[in-house]
Amino acid sequence: MKLRIAGTVNDSIVDGPGIRFTVFVQGCPHNCKGCHNPQTHDFEGGTVADTEELLEKIKGNPLLDGVTFSGGEPFCQAEALASLGKQIKELGLNIVTYTGYTFEKLYEERSLNNWDELLGVTDILIDGPFILEQKDWEIKFRGSSNQRYIDCKKSLETGKAVETEP
Repeated sequence: MKLRIAGTVNDSIVDGPGIRFTVFVQGCPHNCKGCHNPQTHDFEGGTVADTEELLEKIKGNPLLDGVTFSGGEPFCQAEALASLGKQIKELGLNIVTYTGYTFEKLYEERSLNNWDELLGVTDILIDGPFILEQKDWEIKFRGSSNQRYIDCKKSLETGKAVETEP
């Protein structure tokens, strides 16, 4: 399956707990003021990657604790990421997904665009747009204080965002 990406990081320690392989997808509709990755906004930018090749890179790093889907906006390419995510889960790795949408919006419209499938493979969801006025260097794995660190499995079970600590 094909995925438009801005790039990858083989061993990140800032995109979720532990050592992570991070996939930065290309394309984002949010255009948050002060975004950390503005080069990922253009839906025509980046390069096209094969998810099987990404999976081989992930398999090639025995130190990984998990994989992070960041962006850009991962939910704009939910089908390909969900497919890759299922294979990642089979490797015993966890998945963190960053999104500019709120959990409530994703949950409400989960039947659209394979959002339910991507939510289903996500262990931790970091939700909400980046808000420059709420930028906070003290919170782990988030850029602004409105963003939440959510246990996605428990949230899907209850239908409500269940926050947890990193």
